[in-house]
Order: sequence, then C-alpha cells, then structure tokens
Amino acid sequence: MEKYNLDDTIAAIATAMMDSGIGIVRISGKNAINIADKIFLAKNGKKLSAFKNFALHYGWVVAGDSSPVMGRQPEDLNRRQDIIDEVLLSVMRAPNSFTKEDVVEINCHGGIVAMRDCLELVLANGARLAQPGEFTKRAFLNGRIDLAQAEAVLDIIRAKTDSALKLGVEQLKGVLSKQINIIRNGLLEVLTTLEANIDFPEEEIGAVNLKEIQCKLEQAKEELNNLLEGAKCGRLMREGVRIVICGLANVGKSSLLNAILKQERSIVTSVAGTTRDTIEEIIDIKGIPVRISDTAGILEPRDLIEKKAVERAHKQIELADLVILVFDGTKKLSQQDLALIRKLKKKSVIAVINKIDSRQKIEKDKIMKQFPRVIEISAKKLKNLGLLEDEISGLVLKGKVVAQEPVFVSRQRHIQALRQAQKLVEEARNSLDNKISAEFMAQDIKEALGHLDDILGKRFSEDLLDKIFSEFCIGK
Repeated sequence: MEKYNLDDTIAAIATAMMDSGIGIVRISGKNAINIADKIFLAKNGKKLSAFKNFALHYGWVVAGDSSPVMGRQPEDLNRRQDIIDEVLLSVMRAPNSFTKEDVVEINCHGGIVAMRDCLELVLANGARLAQPGEFTKRAFLNGRIDLAQAEAVLDIIRAKTDSALKLGVEQLKGVLSKQINIIRNGLLEVLTTLEANIDFPEEEIGAVNLKEIQCKLEQAKEELNNLLEGAKCGRLMREGVRIVICGLANVGKSSLLNAILKQERSIVTSVAGTTRDTIEEIIDIKGIPVRISDTAGILEPRDLIEKKAVERAHKQIELADLVILVFDGTKKLSQQDLALIRKLKKKSVIAVINKIDSRQKIEKDKIMKQFPRVIEISAKKLKNLGLLEDEISGLVLKGKVVAQEPVFVSRQRHIQALRQAQKLVEEARNSLDNKISAEFMAQDIKEALGHLDDILGKRFSEDLLDKIFSEFCIGK
C-alpha cells in the first residue's frame, strides 16, 4: 500500500473474532457498494444502489456470480448451494459516513467461520484487507476528525472505567481540540500583528498594540498551563495507576485483595508464603482505573521458589505508583516490619493495619512516625474498606474531582507538545518585555503554533501516523 493512498477499497472484521450474536464486516472506499452488490442477495431483490442510506436491509451473502444474485431471484434461494450466511446489510454513502467514503457494513452471525468467509468473499471481489486503524486514519485524512479526536477513538476502546470512557468521549467530541484552537487563534492574532511590523518596519508597534500582544501572550500562557495542570489526572484516567499490596507473610494481603475485588482471586490460608507469584487485576476505584497487585509475603525464603517470589515482590514495589503496606494488628512490629518501613520511606505509601476485629498488639505510633495517615481495617469482616478507597483516590488525584473538569490532556504526545508551546510563548513574552526584535518573537510564536498543530494533526509525518494507528485493531 502506498502511504496515504485513499483509492483502495478496504475491508476488515470490525468485531471480536469469537462466538457472538453479531459479527460485522466493514467495507470502505469508492468500490464498497459495487463489491457488496456482487455478493449480497436482498430479500426484496433490489440492488444496493437502490437502498436507502442508514437503513438495514435483510438478505443473504452468496458466493459466486450465478444468476440468482445477478438477476435478483430470491425465491430460488432454497436451491442454492453457495449461501454463506443470512445477514443484515447497511449502506452509508459518502460523505455521511465515519470515513467520509462509501461504507457498507455486513452484519452476519458472530461465528468465526461466518465472519471469516464473508470477509474472504469481500476480498476476493476487489477489496484489500485494512491495516490496523486504517478506517480511523481515513476519517482523519479525509477531514472528518482531527488527530486528537482519532486518538480518542482508541482511548474509548481501551477505557477500563466510566471516567476513562467519559474522557475519551469528550475528546472525540472535540472538547480538547476546541480549547487548542482557542489558544491557536489567539497566537495567530499576535503573529499577524508582529509580521505586519516586520513587513513595514517604519511603522513601529504602538502602545495599544503592545498592550494587546502582552495580554494575548499572558492569556495563551495561562490556558496552556491550565491544560498541563490537568494532564496528570488525564493520564491517570487513561492509563491507570499501579498499586502494589505488600507486607510480611500472613498479614492478610490476599484477603485484602479479595475484599477490594469483591471476589476470591487470591488463595487465602493460615500458612505463611501461600502467595508465591504476583497476582494483578484491573479495578475501578472512584472512577480511577487501578492495576492492583498482590505480591508474595516478604519473608526469609525457605527454597528457591520463595526466593524468586520475594525478589519479584521487591521489583513490583519499585515499579509501583502507590504502595499499600499491610501490617498484622494482632502482632507487635517485627524487625522485618521496621525494615520495610525504612525501605518504603521514599515511596507513596498507605499504611494499613489489618485484623482490627481481633485483639490489637501493634504499636500504631511507630508506623505513624513514617506514615501519618494509617487506615485500620478488617479484610475478613470488610470493615473500613471505604476509608481505604477514599485515601487511594485522595492521594492519586490530590483533591481534584474528575467529573467536574471537562478538559483533560491524557496522552504523553500532547503533554510534550503543550510544554514546548508554553516554553516558546514564555520566551516571546520575555522578548516583548526586553524590547527584542519582532522577528525573534514571531519565530517563537510560529514554533509554538507548530507544536499545537502537531496535536491537531495540521502537520504530521508518516512515522507519527504509523505509530499512532499501529496501536489500533484492524477493524477500527
């Protein structure tokens, strides 16, 4: 395939390859309707060219070029030996489709064989197999969506929580793009004034224009800063936070994981060292996608397997964004407990005292010297788990309420571009204060605009598109 060749008609299975009620084969391109017309026999005998837009049409996918398809004779269907599947077919004509091209979707039964055979028949009649993300890439290249919106499609598909889904939907609607364009338009006005001065140097920038330029640069700087302030929360909503439950053996780590998950995921016994491998699950805690791991108990290993398990636990702790350090409330702190406390003093930690339903012996004050906020729970009796979830969300979001903020930057690519733009706007602002030549200010503004254009896809490279869309599935 040539880069950005929009002449080909592409096709792919747009649903998961598994047993299901419905499977969709999607076709997009200038020959989509002609290709589908060769293989689809409508119940009413009509050709696809006569079909209404955005309506489902009942019929059959039929292999070969025999007379019933070409002559539209559905009454002979019972005698055919080349029926692939009974289907519903929809036609979406350009430009009113996802790709702004003619699109046909064949809704067949969701079996793997039915979907595969329908797709192979489409490919045999002139389409080629779509590349990963190529339908969305065409939507971008044909101007239906910008690049930030295209990336939001993948964020919606991969969303693990309602908050992550909402973030993706808002970006797909263009909320982030709208904010970027507001900043961009303000900078363009500044650039226009500066370039007018460059073209006509005998006419110096007046005091009124200087004040206006100063205000617009300050406004752009503030708006860029606001977007970057929300970037941490945005990335957390999209990527999630990695939390590791750790502690000595038999303090109740696995019981805590099961309590948080509300299901029995880890084996729980009174035998120290039952958990020998890292167990990871993805859950939603107050709208935050969390990758939570239960690790092997930190103990003196009795064999090679336990040694490997403890080493893996230490590695998981090092990689964690947040550590839940669990103590057994029925025992006094051991030297190993104190060693763990010292080891984790530079990490973000929530200290948890477990087994409060039993007689307490632990020295809580010693824990609080290192970790002032201590949560006391009973994983077995499900006591105070809500307090733990509140503490997790509070530490992760640092008081920000996600649902009230409509614009979050969630991708590292966007964050880097915004930081570069902010730096250049600041340099232009300093140049203005120091009465440096308008040419230097104009160059800074042009480069800042270029970084904003990178986010929206007003400028892009082949490598960038390949990297972005390679993360998509083939059918999207």
